[in-house]
Amino acid sequence: MSGRIPRNFIDELLARTDIVDLIDGFVPLRKAGKDFQARCPFHDEKTPSFTVSRDKQFFHCFGCHASGTAITFLMEFSNLGFVEAVEELASRAGVPVPREGGDAGPRTDFTELYELLELVVQFYRRQLREHPQSARAVEYLKGRGVSGEIAARFELGYAPPGWDGLLAELGKSEQARERLERAGMVLKREGGGHYDRFRDRVMFPIRDQRGRTIGFGGRVLDDATPKYLNSPETPVFHKGRELYGLQQAKAGGADYLFVVEGYMDVIALHQFGVQRAVATLGTAATRDHLERLFRATETVVFCFDGDEAGRRAAWRALETSLPLLREGRLVYFQFMPDGDDPDSFVRRAGRERFEDRASWVPLSDYLLGTLKQEVDMESREGRARFADRALPYIGRLADGALRRLLLEDVAKLAGTRTANLDPLLAVQPDPAAALRRRAVPAAGRGRGSLTPVSRAVSLLLNRPGLAELAGNASDLRDSPVQGADFLLELLEFIRSSPGTSCAVILEHWRDSRFESRLRELAAAPEGLESEQFDPEGEFLGALEQVRAAHRKQELQTLQGRRASDLSEEERGRLRAIGQRGSPARKD
Repeated sequence: MSGRIPRNFIDELLARTDIVDLIDGFVPLRKAGKDFQARCPFHDEKTPSFTVSRDKQFFHCFGCHASGTAITFLMEFSNLGFVEAVEELASRAGVPVPREGGDAGPRTDFTELYELLELVVQFYRRQLREHPQSARAVEYLKGRGVSGEIAARFELGYAPPGWDGLLAELGKSEQARERLERAGMVLKREGGGHYDRFRDRVMFPIRDQRGRTIGFGGRVLDDATPKYLNSPETPVFHKGRELYGLQQAKAGGADYLFVVEGYMDVIALHQFGVQRAVATLGTAATRDHLERLFRATETVVFCFDGDEAGRRAAWRALETSLPLLREGRLVYFQFMPDGDDPDSFVRRAGRERFEDRASWVPLSDYLLGTLKQEVDMESREGRARFADRALPYIGRLADGALRRLLLEDVAKLAGTRTANLDPLLAVQPDPAAALRRRAVPAAGRGRGSLTPVSRAVSLLLNRPGLAELAGNASDLRDSPVQGADFLLELLEFIRSSPGTSCAVILEHWRDSRFESRLRELAAAPEGLESEQFDPEGEFLGALEQVRAAHRKQELQTLQGRRASDLSEEERGRLRAIGQRGSPARKD
């Protein structure tokens, strides 16, 4: 059936659906306080960490961090697309799914884009077989040792030279060209019209965890730059969250996964039988990458070149991984010999050498080994400096055996007792968390290191009715405070949707750049579950902190200009802020 599903129908459907009843039909739930609990259906665990909130109509796993609404649960558990999940919920509720024509409707239904990108995959594959100039691409792939079987498995293609190869095939109407632009496949010319983004490149389709094409990577066949070009950020493609080759790696079994840096590394490893390989898309590994990896496996092996750049990349991966290590999750590092990358090493040394676990360096060994190299361990001062540097990293780890064992190792290497380091560990938090805490009002301490904006958003997700307390929040518009513009948008959305729920809010921002953070904040503890917890006061306090930060930045800007350059309106604003007083930081 054509047409999009109206947004108000999705909101009503969520209101009709009880997420507890839905999930209990798949995973037996038991009451745990005001919420419900079970062992997570998305990863192996011995003790229940999967919770379902009837109040918020939201599920969250504290182990693998899977989270979302009733729609998300059906999409993840039953491997459904968004529209299919909505249709399934509607069927359970006994209501038909309405459709509407035109471009109106929910931003969350991107079926047209997914279908278009599948056509693009087929177009590029056909060009690799049939285009008169595709011989260069074929020779390049043969030169890299890529077999026809592997090329077919990864659906490799060819973007022909010229400016309108794809446009001529799939952009025959203005509406079609606009869809291609929205999918990131064509660009607008300054003087009007469009042209192909990818030209004369070997093409690598990128699929998401449900197997849908979401973007492409393209490699040049000569010395042109950039060597690799990715699709831009689109409604369906977010580079910092996706992993190339994850679908193929999971099909090959995922007891462990190698994380490499490039498309050709993944393909070369598969060519030589190393099927558990994925790649980040030209970016450092992010928290989203790690969460996605740990949903597929408990053991992640980062593969880097052995040069200085590779060591720096490994350290960034270590820092990202530390807070996520819990419940049996393991991270290792594997460094390639000098002059090798994963592609060349597996071709030279073979699969057995590449997969040799003896070459895997545990994260804890790499952490301590690197820190030891930076100081003189023969002197007391050096050992003290080693301990001072190690403790903040240990502080990022969740409580558990690894954290305790690392602390014991640091104490032994520093020539002291663990008991002497415990008090120091308590006062040396994660440096990044310390920076975040500076922006949190004293009243918010003990409830997580959230900025005032994040705290306000978290409270709104838990209790949308708090939006009525905000009054006229138009002063947040165009605020220099990070996130203030989104906070205003959220307040306006809640006010325009009386009786809205956390689930409705999350669905409204599905597939947006805010989705991941909103899920995190929806899962964050609202506050201390006690009679002393005052959600109204907390919300108003966070809102005032945002406004105070805005005033402070505005005051600094105005005071930094010459008085003669200020307009009368700006002078009045300066006097008004001065009379109110510049907010003092409360640390």
